[in-house]
Amino acid sequence: MAIRDVQSGARNEDGISTVLGILKQAFGDRFQTGQSFREQHAHTTTYLPAQLPDGVVFVETSEDVKLIVGICAEHRVPVIPFGVGSSLEGQVNAPSGGISVDFSRMNKVLSISPEDLDVTVEPGITREELNRELRDTGLFFPIDPGANATIGGMASTRASGTNAVRYGTMKDNVLALTVVTANGEEIRTARRAKKSSAGYDLTRLFVGAEGTLGVITSVTLKLQGIPEKIGGGVCAFPTIEDACNAVIMTIQMGIPVARIELLDDVQIKACNAYSNLSYPEKPTLFLEFHGTEDTVRIQSEQFAEIAAECGGDEFHWTANAEERTKLWNARHNAYWAGRALDPSLNGLSTDVCVPISRLAECVAETQADIRNSGLLAPIVGHAGDGNFHVLVLFDDKDPASVANVEAFTERLSRRALAMDGTCTGEHGVGQGKMSYLDEELGGALDVMRSVKKGLDPENIFNPGKIFRMAQA
Repeated sequence: MAIRDVQSGARNEDGISTVLGILKQAFGDRFQTGQSFREQHAHTTTYLPAQLPDGVVFVETSEDVKLIVGICAEHRVPVIPFGVGSSLEGQVNAPSGGISVDFSRMNKVLSISPEDLDVTVEPGITREELNRELRDTGLFFPIDPGANATIGGMASTRASGTNAVRYGTMKDNVLALTVVTANGEEIRTARRAKKSSAGYDLTRLFVGAEGTLGVITSVTLKLQGIPEKIGGGVCAFPTIEDACNAVIMTIQMGIPVARIELLDDVQIKACNAYSNLSYPEKPTLFLEFHGTEDTVRIQSEQFAEIAAECGGDEFHWTANAEERTKLWNARHNAYWAGRALDPSLNGLSTDVCVPISRLAECVAETQADIRNSGLLAPIVGHAGDGNFHVLVLFDDKDPASVANVEAFTERLSRRALAMDGTCTGEHGVGQGKMSYLDEELGGALDVMRSVKKGLDPENIFNPGKIFRMAQA
């Protein structure tokens, strides 16, 4: 991730001026151009410079979205979808100006099909709001990226999170979408059937496209039954390698662990201080098991045996909901716990993902890099799928500190690529990871550019994200 990747694009001043006037007439108070509104809809969750849109529309229906896209397409003005702004790689910045489309008012559950285990929602509903709506059905939506992101944003960035080892990522849980394309028409990518061999898989083309191919107006999701019993536990290990070996053995033995999270000693220290805990300051695994009372107990006992074989401390587990909630609240607050290690510094959250067999090696080399660079940077990972996050603390007003962080994140991404991994497992590319995508995918980027040109010939959908339309 580098500031050099955050470039301003050419602005269509005449088109923007025309569109601002048309949208004000069409939407009245639901269209805002004030500085505070524009700042709220630019990127603020990392040190990437904020690039403000020229206006913000609060949409309420898909008809609103179709109207906006049609107007912006006619005048070649960018359209940037906005959920709650929790993305971490500059996805909601407006490098060429344009219109931010705010989905906070399109937050309804459109239909629930309990017998089919699916639900269709508007894109502005958050995952926590959705699960509250589902509670009485005995079903839940399992993807949990930590932040209370919108479903549309999660689909756009192909999000996952702590439950991915059992339930998969957004690409595994989105059945269908409706999307407004560059001609202002709304298309449906699939039906509600659990599988299909009919034509191109357009659903997965738009899932992870980060708003660069169209604007999502509804999402149909798979649901899961709320487990009869949930158990959670924590186990410390002498080294990162010992902890990762326990993870690998757990996966290889087919234990259906729902969550298995890795926290290094720095992150544990931060969580202890922030969440008033007293865990040993050593590499630690947080785990959760879903099932019946008997299966949860058996799975916990099986993991305890694995942990002992790998040199771990005693595995402390519980099925008590209050104790389990305290454990996972500490995990979900890991970002704020890390920031609290030095409140005077800013924080850059970045992630990579490697084959699980290389996780210990990649994390150990990253820890050595952190020490050698003189950085303060806790690590937390979704160990079950080889994905880990680094929160790098730095002084964003000090050019030397910024340069040090940029050099570290570049080495981190290239380290993951050298291990046949990816420069981003969850956060997406946005603006921050553009420079590594060519190294990761090579000629596949030309195919992506061709798809982009075919679906968005005027480059109005979230321009300046994922890749540049012309080779630099």
